[in-house]
Amino acid sequence: MPSAITYEAALLFWRIVTQIFFREIRPRGAFNIPHKGPLIFVGAPHSNQFLDPLLLTLEVYRETHRHVQFLTAAKSLQRKAVGFFARLMDSIPVSRASDEAKPGTGLVYLSPDDPCLVLGEGTKFKTEFTPKMQIMLPKSVNSAVAEVVEVISDTELRVKKEFGGDSGKGTTRIREAIAAGGENGNKGLAFKVLPFINQQEMYRGVYQKLKEGGCIGIFPEGGSHDRTDLLPLKAGVSIMALGAMANDPTVQVKIVPVGLSYFHAHRFRSRAVVEFGTALDVPAELVEMFKEGGNKKREAVAKFLDLIYDGLKTVTIRAPDYDTLMLIQAVRRLYKTPGQYLTLGQVVELNRRFLKGYTHFKDEPRVQKLRTDVLKYNRLIRDLGIRDHQVPRAQKASWKTLGLLVYRLVLLIIWTSLALPGVILNGPMFILASIISRQKAKEALAASVVKVAGRDVLATWKILISLGIAPVMYAFYAVVATIVAVKANASLATRIWTPFLVILALPFMNYAALKFGEAGMDVLKSLRPLIVALIPGQQRSFDKVKAMRVRLSNEVADVINEFGPKIYDDFDQAIPAPPSTGNPGMWRRKSSVGQVDAQGNLLIHPMTWIDERLFGWSRSAKCGSSAWGGSTPTQDSSRPATPDLSDGEDHGDYDHAVSYISAYEDASRHKVRSRQGSYADLQRLRMTATTQPSASSSSSVSAYATGLTATKA
Repeated sequence: MPSAITYEAALLFWRIVTQIFFREIRPRGAFNIPHKGPLIFVGAPHSNQFLDPLLLTLEVYRETHRHVQFLTAAKSLQRKAVGFFARLMDSIPVSRASDEAKPGTGLVYLSPDDPCLVLGEGTKFKTEFTPKMQIMLPKSVNSAVAEVVEVISDTELRVKKEFGGDSGKGTTRIREAIAAGGENGNKGLAFKVLPFINQQEMYRGVYQKLKEGGCIGIFPEGGSHDRTDLLPLKAGVSIMALGAMANDPTVQVKIVPVGLSYFHAHRFRSRAVVEFGTALDVPAELVEMFKEGGNKKREAVAKFLDLIYDGLKTVTIRAPDYDTLMLIQAVRRLYKTPGQYLTLGQVVELNRRFLKGYTHFKDEPRVQKLRTDVLKYNRLIRDLGIRDHQVPRAQKASWKTLGLLVYRLVLLIIWTSLALPGVILNGPMFILASIISRQKAKEALAASVVKVAGRDVLATWKILISLGIAPVMYAFYAVVATIVAVKANASLATRIWTPFLVILALPFMNYAALKFGEAGMDVLKSLRPLIVALIPGQQRSFDKVKAMRVRLSNEVADVINEFGPKIYDDFDQAIPAPPSTGNPGMWRRKSSVGQVDAQGNLLIHPMTWIDERLFGWSRSAKCGSSAWGGSTPTQDSSRPATPDLSDGEDHGDYDHAVSYISAYEDASRHKVRSRQGSYADLQRLRMTATTQPSASSSSSVSAYATGLTATKA
């Protein structure tokens, strides 16, 4: 059994790896994690294979120093690299019948009179099946599975329930597939034989860990996937919690739902949010039902699984399609009070409520018209090459804009030059990782019945391949450097030390190149709005889009005020907005949410530090002008021109969850805030902005707020 030292050493290693792969990892709601007692962390959606449990484990350890033992497929533990680290982190192996499936002999079809009677053509049911084993049909019928209860003969067997459930839809689909195959000369469907897996040993291990007050991690969907919705939850997590408490009344298990949200989960330098929901207690009445066994036990398991699913819904919200996601984000930006930056909690809660409200009232004529107008506005600002947060400040200051453009072009050249050596040295690793990971994704897709494109395995394989190639590549460069030193007739000491110095220097040099390249990409993304501003005749378009935004903001507020109280009883509650935390200093600046942001650190984001501090555009803005801010003295007016802030605008590049990464809610770790306050906060803020703008507010707040409709306080 691994010691605490090896466990924490493995965590340290993966902390470094994940910090390199991800540009940003943000926890949310970590104060919900109990520091004592047995816990089961239930994660969803399982959209990033082996990285999902790593991120969850790392954030739990960082917040509470508790060790989480994840249930891991026994098949995964057989892989050398994955199995090695999984054993270091004391993972609990779980055998899955689907991992040991074998092709069956012959073809099968359903009896026309009894959907639970499976007939065979050239089959050997007597030798291939025994009761409690399972039969799985092909992907063409959604890989339907049923448990065998009786083997009648080599060509007849009976299953416990209809394929696909008692609704009959699965049976209908199978009969249609068989009929279609009959037209091509096939009398049935191919099938696979799934063995019976006795999980009692695994459950006993979990019960013992929980009895000792440990933490168990599980993704109840089963395997990873890249779908846009949750897969049906497996009953195992419910059995673990109820079984542990039924076996020992002194054990008080809590369930912590965890949502994982990614910006392009499979891409290098993407972003992630790990959100912890409120811990759930196991109802005592369900434990008693579980003890009774039989139908009562199954009912208790099903009811508790529903409670777990409801808990997961509080941390994983997904739009039904991409267009709806874009609409929700646009409406939330239009509703936001100008100049008042929302905390992460407010943004996520607004997204949830807007999504629920839109789903409920989407057929209302006024909502449909608003949807059309918002999408038209989105297309207009996209054609202009600017983003929503730049619209209120989109005024030409040609000499300043030109100066900023030239300055950033120089920055782009500098950062590109500094990043180029690292790109060249690491190029082979990036290319191989990309090619091999795509091949692995194709293999995973072919072997899976739930994956859409196999993107859930890309990030994992990119990391594993890079970890394997990097040492070989660094050793090769060390040998090349040594050969160069020998041919250059360097001293003996230099020849001896050259390979060691190269191997030690390469990781630091490559990481520096990574940060410079990242800064260069931010600069590149910020150039288009500046170029657009210099095009003659754009002022009329800017005036048009600003007027359209004011009108839409009023309409959004009116629609929300009309329909919001119909579904939210707490719509008018007034809860004070959380204050900003932290103070910007020489090495750190305020982020776009009014909090201290690590992106302003010289060592983390050199381009931003120079842009804001050394070159002094913010100070220039205070004196009266900026590229986007007009002539009103304000610090905030220049901030949207900062490249990394422009990059912070939510583009809708979420893979699954509707969420927006802003900044840490440091204060929330010490004080639990109600999830019901976001609308009230926004209502109060909008009223304040339209009636009593403070002297300290930015000019954009004062000017823009006058166009907003006052809402209920």
